[in-house]
Amino acid sequence: MGTVRAGRAVSAALLAGALIALAGCGGDDEDKDDTKVGGATPPAGVGGSASAGDGKQLKGTVTVFAAASLTETFSALGKQFEAAHPSVTVKFNYLGSSALAASINQGAPADVFASADEKNMKLVTDAKNADGTPTAFAKNTLQIAVAPGNPKNIKSLADLKQGGLKVAQCAPQVPCGAAAKTALDAAGVKFTPATLEQDVKAALTKLTLGEVDAALVYRTDVKAAGGKAVGLDFPESAQAVNTYPIVPLAKAPNADAAKAFVAFVLSEPGRTALTAAGFQAP
Repeated sequence: MGTVRAGRAVSAALLAGALIALAGCGGDDEDKDDTKVGGATPPAGVGGSASAGDGKQLKGTVTVFAAASLTETFSALGKQFEAAHPSVTVKFNYLGSSALAASINQGAPADVFASADEKNMKLVTDAKNADGTPTAFAKNTLQIAVAPGNPKNIKSLADLKQGGLKVAQCAPQVPCGAAAKTALDAAGVKFTPATLEQDVKAALTKLTLGEVDAALVYRTDVKAAGGKAVGLDFPESAQAVNTYPIVPLAKAPNADAAKAFVAFVLSEPGRTALTAAGFQAP
């Protein structure tokens, strides 16, 4: 009897151990399937891990210097990036690319630079302030922005020469200003703008406030303005397409997060957001 009891005791112990092992395996599988971060499901294409590719934990602030025309798209991507990396805060500085490049080369602390053209990016790379080779991630073209209903009946660049018409443009050193000059030269059109703004958002604001009759701005900014502006296409815009490059910076205070953010912009969620905003593929 004692032997039988001992055998039963051993069998019970083995069974209990097996059940514990099975419970442990089930817990591991549940953890592997759970991709939620901070109670929220990460965006498609973004893993739940809050670490860099080399296993380092991403944390702290990543400061992104980005062209003004990227405001809406990058702000949305920044929120998605923060959702995937709860220990990271993304801060943006939106200005004209020429002003951003100058600030970077003067030592302003920043982690990432996204320019609206290759010319201003080259200023940063020539100064050896980029970490690696910039990657093109989008293209953008110009439209003539007018008030809803097109009250001045503008149809082409040539119409911008109408007497008494007020037109807003970007300053020539700003990518949207350089593109406007290229398009106007291609059309053989010359006129004196009512104002030259330091970034494309400022130029469009002049129109939406009713201070000018038209503005030469990017199609993405017209789209972002919703019903406040209407965009008119013109054939010469095809000769003034701007390519947008992005790069982590050599003196980035948060180098790991900088590289991760650039990778996110170049990923499927980044491409989807840019396309939805009206940007073209590079």
